[in-house]
Amino acid sequence: MPEDRVLVLSGLDPCGGAGISADIETLNQFGVTSLPIVTSLTVQNTESVIGVSEVDSGLITKQFNHLLQDVNFSVVKVGLIASKGQASTILSLLSSLTNPIIVLDPIISSGSNNELLDNETIKAIKEKLIPVVDVLTPNLNELQILCPNKDEQQAIKSLPCEWVLVTTSDSSVDEIEHRLYHHAELVERFNYTKLPGSYHGSGCTLASAISALLSLGVNTDIACNKALEYTYQTLLNAKSIGKMQYHPNRKKP
Repeated sequence: MPEDRVLVLSGLDPCGGAGISADIETLNQFGVTSLPIVTSLTVQNTESVIGVSEVDSGLITKQFNHLLQDVNFSVVKVGLIASKGQASTILSLLSSLTNPIIVLDPIISSGSNNELLDNETIKAIKEKLIPVVDVLTPNLNELQILCPNKDEQQAIKSLPCEWVLVTTSDSSVDEIEHRLYHHAELVERFNYTKLPGSYHGSGCTLASAISALLSLGVNTDIACNKALEYTYQTLLNAKSIGKMQYHPNRKKP
């Protein structure tokens, strides 16, 4: 039975464009309640990220277990993971759930191209978390980092994940073609016109929209399609609050 709530494990962005603020805003627009647990505290604005502080894994575990005593949820959206140890903690917590649906946005670098994770954390995400994930939403750069020296098809085949939605906004010039894979087979292409400017939190918005729709019982392929449409609309109506990246306007028309 669908449950209109999603557990979110993600970082806190003080300027509100990405991270857990984006997750909460997006889930709310689909009428879904967010259950937010912060994994990291960041020092960032619309121009750059200059610091990431990991939230203690013991605190995350206590929050998770206490929440679980009271609230049922079946969908989990995972965003920024701060360390190898935190990846192991999150895996352990997710393993305690019964048949959860897990959406992972593998945040490796910021939209302003600041590297956020070290190699050990990236390895832990690939080897420990991705095998339990249902939907993975990497951009091309993230896919290349997760699977170096492989083309897109080879990379998808090497990842033990049922659904992979590859976004290409980070590498496209005029036209964008996002590609959805199911068991490493390309099943659908989604084409959009590249918008001018740079946007803060579009990946978080997309993964959270997918999570919201999955929590409402929508099939994965349809959820990805609808989430891409929603995300594109948030970018069409984006607003500037700082000097560089635009904030997606997540309010539904």
